Amino acid sequence: MAGGKQTTRQKMINIMYLVLLAMLALNVSDTILNAFKNINDSLVSSKTNVNTSIEQLFTSFQNTKLKDEPARAQPIWDKANKAKAYADELNNYVQKLKDKFNAAGKGIDEETGDLVERANLDIAQGIMINQKEGQKLKVKINETREKLIALLDEKDRAGVTFMLEAKDAEKNINGNKKWEDINFSEGTPLTAANTILTKIQSDVKNAEAEVVKKLFGNMDKALVNLDQFEAVAVAPSSYVVQGQPYTAQVFLTASDSRSNPEISVGGNALSVKEGKGTYSGSTGSVGVFRWKGIIRVRQTDGQIKEYPTAEQSYQVAKPSATVSPDKMNVIYAGIPNPFSVSAAGFPLESVRASISGGSISGGNGKYTVNVDGGQVGKTLSINVSATNAGKTLNLGSQQFRVKGLPTPRAYVKGKAGGNVPLEWLEGAGGIETQLEDFVFDVKFRVIRFSATFINPKADAVTIQCSGGGFNGQIKGALNSIKPNATVIFKDIVCEGPDGRQKVLDGITFVAK
Repeated sequence: MAGGKQTTRQKMINIMYLVLLAMLALNVSDTILNAFKNINDSLVSSKTNVNTSIEQLFTSFQNTKLKDEPARAQPIWDKANKAKAYADELNNYVQKLKDKFNAAGKGIDEETGDLVERANLDIAQGIMINQKEGQKLKVKINETREKLIALLDEKDRAGVTFMLEAKDAEKNINGNKKWEDINFSEGTPLTAANTILTKIQSDVKNAEAEVVKKLFGNMDKALVNLDQFEAVAVAPSSYVVQGQPYTAQVFLTASDSRSNPEISVGGNALSVKEGKGTYSGSTGSVGVFRWKGIIRVRQTDGQIKEYPTAEQSYQVAKPSATVSPDKMNVIYAGIPNPFSVSAAGFPLESVRASISGGSISGGNGKYTVNVDGGQVGKTLSINVSATNAGKTLNLGSQQFRVKGLPTPRAYVKGKAGGNVPLEWLEGAGGIETQLEDFVFDVKFRVIRFSATFINPKADAVTIQCSGGGFNGQIKGALNSIKPNATVIFKDIVCEGPDGRQKVLDGITFVAK
């Protein structure tokens, strides 16, 4: 490129080639960038796990020491919460810097899961060095470290091992001594700088965890070994329907977190989780079954002690169901019939009912049955089933007779005939119906009737009427009757809610 006389075009090509070489020299391989991304993800996962452990420490201390010994525990509790506040403050401060990286780096690339501009070598330097955010972060880290250590007793401070610290180097590292230059200066890819911030967040959580553990540990300077155990077996129910599973929990009320007990029933080992074993008994046949569990615990001296449970029993019964009507032992057509449905050994919400030849609605043991008039005289079945452990079990059925509604009586102003004042009849407005001594409140609709008027020394006059209300002719006749006149309402036809029509007995009034 340097020999001979060169044309303007050749000089331009040479310059572009030099620029390309410079760009290739600055380019960071995807392998290295991916490695930073993987480290970042690992640090995030570690930070989450440590945070979960811290929350468990707080919950355990609050539910035990703070409740049982508030006078001793409260000062320690307050210090632990200060440690949490200090750590959260620094963690949030670092997160804001990461948010700046995210914004400047054009967000997250869906393909890589990393920042779009993750290979950029200028963004981190611009924010952390040129804008002096790195220097501010260094001060913040060291201040937080001192605050956390100050919460500990003098004798506990010497044993601090957490790595939350931002120190300048004693010797040059790549020409740099300052902490912020070493981590964020020229040549640092954006994803690498982001990973460094994630590591700081992880260090913050580790520091918080160490301080909190030391603080809470002051409540129990001596290691307490649990040496009193009570074996407990708990079953949700001792009544089981044949074919349904029987389950019970066998566990210790006190345990050592460093050991996991061995639990067995009838010589068969149970699966143990968090100190609890689950026993599933046989329900293939009916009868009463008894069992005992054995819990084996290894003591601190290596010996194994056995703790037997009290004898447990459960009963397996054949499937059965109880269906009882709330008001009658039959089903009436045309009206809602309330029913209660239950099954021994099953909660109400798991029981279901269905009917042939009608409809049933409701739940939680309370149902309403409806059938139409066409079912009168027939026998229908109510079927009962229940769900248990995701399975549906048929519990049987019961038959019911369908009856029609009884025939009501006709009334005028609440009277079914007799001697009445003349003015009383003149003020009547129609015929009503009523069922006597019937448990349901049922209304019948009058379709038609006829009225016969017999005045003294006059011929009888009969008037037809549609519906239950008196028409104009009947009202006119009532207003014209004389003392000792007879009024007869007959051929009264009504219809019930089941759609069936009935002819009612006539009623006779004598005007006085």
